[in-house]
Amino acid sequence: MPVKVSVVVPVYNPGVYVEECIASLLRQSLPPDEYEVIFVDDGSTDDTPARLDALAAADPRVTVVHQPNSGWSGKPRNVGIAAARGEYVMFVDHDDHLGDEALQRMYAYGVANGADVVVGKMAGKGRAVPVELFRRDHPRATVENAPLIDSLTPHKMFRRAFLDDIGLRFPEGRRRLEDHVFVTEAYLRASNVSVLSDYVCYYHVRRDDASNAGFQRFDPDGYFKNLREALDVVERHTEPGPPRDRLFRRWLRVEMVERLRGRRFLALPADYRRELFEEIRQVVVERFGPGVAAGLQPTQQVVAALIVADRYDDVEAFAEWEAGIALTAVPERVAWQDGTLRVGFSAEYASAGEPMAFAADPARTPLDGPPGDLAAAVARVGADTVARFGKATADLLLRERSSGAQYFQPVEFTREEVPAGDDGLVRLVLRATAAVDPGTLAGDGPWDAIVRVKLGGWTKECRLGPAPHGDRPAPHAGVVGDHVVLPYWTAPHANLALDVDRATHRVGLGALAPADVTVSGDRLRAPLPLYVPDHGTEVSLRLTSSGAAHHAPATLSPQGSGALLEAVLPVGDLRGRTWRTALGAPGPRFLTLPFALRAGADGVQVVRTPRPGAVRRFARRVRRTLGTALRRAAARVRARRR
Repeated sequence: MPVKVSVVVPVYNPGVYVEECIASLLRQSLPPDEYEVIFVDDGSTDDTPARLDALAAADPRVTVVHQPNSGWSGKPRNVGIAAARGEYVMFVDHDDHLGDEALQRMYAYGVANGADVVVGKMAGKGRAVPVELFRRDHPRATVENAPLIDSLTPHKMFRRAFLDDIGLRFPEGRRRLEDHVFVTEAYLRASNVSVLSDYVCYYHVRRDDASNAGFQRFDPDGYFKNLREALDVVERHTEPGPPRDRLFRRWLRVEMVERLRGRRFLALPADYRRELFEEIRQVVVERFGPGVAAGLQPTQQVVAALIVADRYDDVEAFAEWEAGIALTAVPERVAWQDGTLRVGFSAEYASAGEPMAFAADPARTPLDGPPGDLAAAVARVGADTVARFGKATADLLLRERSSGAQYFQPVEFTREEVPAGDDGLVRLVLRATAAVDPGTLAGDGPWDAIVRVKLGGWTKECRLGPAPHGDRPAPHAGVVGDHVVLPYWTAPHANLALDVDRATHRVGLGALAPADVTVSGDRLRAPLPLYVPDHGTEVSLRLTSSGAAHHAPATLSPQGSGALLEAVLPVGDLRGRTWRTALGAPGPRFLTLPFALRAGADGVQVVRTPRPGAVRRFARRVRRTLGTALRRAAARVRARRR
């Protein structure tokens, strides 16, 4: 069977962090004989070489190449390309991991679209990843029609023949941004690039010790020397003009202007801040014409103009002003409707802890030079922001807490200008309603509601909450889309979150009293504080007693603000015992019900659930104590490793 995908993993002293990478590669859904994994050990000095050799001896999919330390990831990746036999080559870093279906989905998507490059959706665990790029699938993406240039890490799938045909390899040696040089040229020379956004393929992970290469402070002189090489690639493959300016704008925005803004800039040591500014200014003056900065957002334009004018002190003062700007999002109505959870919220920006206000009819003139002082810079930004009120957007994302995977939810919103006092100032408030379909949530456990707003020169995110004045109404848990979904407010911050299929013990069924349950013949009826769609849901009623179990067919149908459970009991099989009850929800998952059934010659009676005996209570306490001890021991081990 021909090899479809070769996975290349450069490795240098990863310690235990390589284990999740290995595990994710070995559990791929692509058949084992259709992919290979090539670890290139770049002179590791820990026990990694022996660990990888043992893995290769046990698994025919795995090959290990050992080489002297080269200083960075470029050479190991090139060695991996040379050893690869696959139709596509996928690059993975040793402290990251893949989704279980990543190779299968990315390969199929690439073949279906004739792609030279396949970009799979990324999730960041403590690390920033592109967001807008993965709003939807892009089967035929280019640097003109999609924000490809926002994703320049190498964690993608490349057609091997394409790399060989154009002779594309990574720059080697002890250097930075080798991935920018490689990926930029691939984008500009590919016949097609495909972006897969409906499944998280790559998990970009920040290590507990923050020792990932990308988190280490860099030498500005060397860093921006390497950055110029990425700009050289753009110049070789584009003509002067707006398309080139748009590409250059990515480096001006991300690698230069954004490094000099707000809290990110102020958190750096003072001497390092100034050194960074000087190196950035050299690149901006040397390489970028006026058309590059002209397409930036207003706040970014101000910083770029101050850079060119060599006004470091004003850049610092502007960063201090911007550090006080934050997004606030207030939940409003949260309710189930038509099989979806409708989440209403309002959002606006705040400055220094107060709602951000702008002049209603400001004088707006093009920025033809740096503002005279901080007040002028703030006024310029305010005027431009008001002019862009009509382009402000609000989104709701659900972010899986365990993995960092996040998904845009369908949302409708309006923009409302609100007077801010008697001096002619206005606020912009975005009022939105999102529709969350539980059937689209791929993972179980908690999901956090994240609000994302674009306004003027800012794109900011925050958790949704807290509800105003302590008013935190939450709807019932829902049995929807083959999931049990519990909307709840976190403690102590009262932010909105959803628990999917895990919080089976706290969905509110304990409020049901045995007197509310009726049994007539073999028919049981019980009102439950659950939401179900109008068409109802097929479930089961589990009955257990001293090792015996029965599963009775049942349905949940809407009744008032909750649901009605109706079940057909196997009365003849129940006599002579007391049976504990649980609701068998889709999945299957079982939700404990707060009543029991006692079956006798006169029929079935509803009684309170018997308390567990002394032995069972003791066993539970032992399990809890042991679990706590094991967790604490594991935490101590992790602390020693750090």
